[in-house]
Amino acid sequence: MSLVSIITPSYKSKKFIKETLLSIQNQTFTDFEVLIVDDASPDDSADYIEANLPDDRFRLIRLENNLGAAEARNEALKIANGRYIAFLDSDDLWKTEKLERQIQFMERKNIAFSFSAYEVIDENGIIVKDKIPVPDKITKSQYLGNTIIGCLTVILDRTKFKQDIIMPNLRSSHDMALWVNLLDEIKVAHGYKDILASYRLVGTSNTANKTKAAKEVWQVYRNYLQYNCFKSSYYFIKYAFNAVLKRI
Repeated sequence: MSLVSIITPSYKSKKFIKETLLSIQNQTFTDFEVLIVDDASPDDSADYIEANLPDDRFRLIRLENNLGAAEARNEALKIANGRYIAFLDSDDLWKTEKLERQIQFMERKNIAFSFSAYEVIDENGIIVKDKIPVPDKITKSQYLGNTIIGCLTVILDRTKFKQDIIMPNLRSSHDMALWVNLLDEIKVAHGYKDILASYRLVGTSNTANKTKAAKEVWQVYRNYLQYNCFKSSYYFIKYAFNAVLKRI
């Protein structure tokens, strides 16, 4: 097996990041590096992280200016040494066997881009949605109508891509834009059916978050991909339908 570079952007992350880093440290697969990028947090998050780095596989990068999550991830991607790239935000968690099981899955099937099912937890770690299931495979067109790929579950084999793994410089939905770019090249991403991660819902207004997410998806269609209104509406209707199904 080969080194995994784990990309973790951080901004005012003191509340949850120690638990996040512990979920990485406890992985049964141990050949990894963790690149934590503090995006010029105005509090003492960076100092807190530095004081709580679990071991020498974990590295803190401090940005002088706030660049946003996309560029924070890109700063880490520029120096990542791993064959494999994985993403974990500073409030989310991985199951202990996440890396081992998913990389074995990728190597067994010669996969470039994989993602997995995950659960949803609240700020106290209580499960509020026991499983967000994923399909066996997804194409670019299918993904545009069903944004089912959770960033915290993605692993990429960078040796199988001609393009560099770089997040488009968008203030939001940059991960969606990257998955679209990658699916343009490799055509299919593969889903791992078991739950390998926990996505944490943070914030007081779920309704506002859903509305914001929908606007961001629309902007990817219209502004980033530059689809016309008809094509954007076609995908957005599918997206909205699938978003409702995820909540059932």
